[in-house]
Amino acid sequence: MLHNRQLILTSRPEGRVAPSHFEIREQPLRPVQDGEVLTRTLYLSIDPTNRVWMTDRPQYMPPVALGEVMRGFGLGVVVESRHPDFQQGDLVSGLLGWQHYSYWDARALRPLRKLPSHLDVPQTAFLSVLGLTGGLTAYFGMLAIGRPKAGDTVVVSAAAGSVGSLAGQLAKQHGSRVVGIAGSTEKCSYVTSELGFDACIDYSREDVGAALDRLCPRGIDVHFENVGGAVLDEVLARLAVHARVVLCGLISQYHDLERPLGPRNFDMILHKRARIEGFIVSDFAARFPEAFAELVPLVQSGKLRYREHVVNGLENAPGAVNMLFDGTNQGKLLLRLASDSDS
Repeated sequence: MLHNRQLILTSRPEGRVAPSHFEIREQPLRPVQDGEVLTRTLYLSIDPTNRVWMTDRPQYMPPVALGEVMRGFGLGVVVESRHPDFQQGDLVSGLLGWQHYSYWDARALRPLRKLPSHLDVPQTAFLSVLGLTGGLTAYFGMLAIGRPKAGDTVVVSAAAGSVGSLAGQLAKQHGSRVVGIAGSTEKCSYVTSELGFDACIDYSREDVGAALDRLCPRGIDVHFENVGGAVLDEVLARLAVHARVVLCGLISQYHDLERPLGPRNFDMILHKRARIEGFIVSDFAARFPEAFAELVPLVQSGKLRYREHVVNGLENAPGAVNMLFDGTNQGKLLLRLASDSDS
């Protein structure tokens, strides 16, 4: 009899995530009912939003309730289907959760996406460069909201990360001058030498404000924000007139127990007649085919470069989340479920 292995959220972290916040639960799989699909998870996407979902505060989705399987995006394969839209062997993605198997009935199937099998890309690309919290977020955030054009100065925080690295490359392809901000000399070297950014600021060693003054003397036309806090404040102080600020993430604040008072330089939004817009990639679900049509050729031709950092084993998911905040991951962070996940 096959068993499902799950990570259940049992307490809410205050600060770093620990295995003690979860319980490992194993239970036998039941038979698949009419109208249902059973999927086996191959990879999980580890994202800053995992940390947000663990907190009991207002957010774009309900927090994960204590006693529930931890929520997470994943890549899986259909093991058994009693629904006409899915067949055994179909590759799928969706909120599979931190578990090896998941059931989908007719009411829940809508968010389960069947992925194309004919594309000449690795499976993991559907969670990274072509994934919700990778390429799709970068595409819609940068191109639909940031709208970079030739001659613009674009700044991207967390520029070596899974989203920032792609957002900056897309801005470059639209003729913009792109400056990244990252947390180490090694990451800045990757951003400029491999990704083609024009410059990169190492916030761990440099005065970010002074570096922005030097690298963006005419101001910042587009800013793609992933970090928040002091980095965002320095950028806001140097916006160009009619700048666009794309608010993708605020990872520096996700461990804070108290809400921050807000950016000190927020008044520059008024003075520079700038626009700041937050977004969630699922807002653009109807336009995902458009993004795929643009991104897939760039990936296949090697014009859109990306890295993946893979951690093995469901039990290592809590520690993997911390890597995002420590900056120890190199590229898109994925969790590969053990090869014996079907037992």
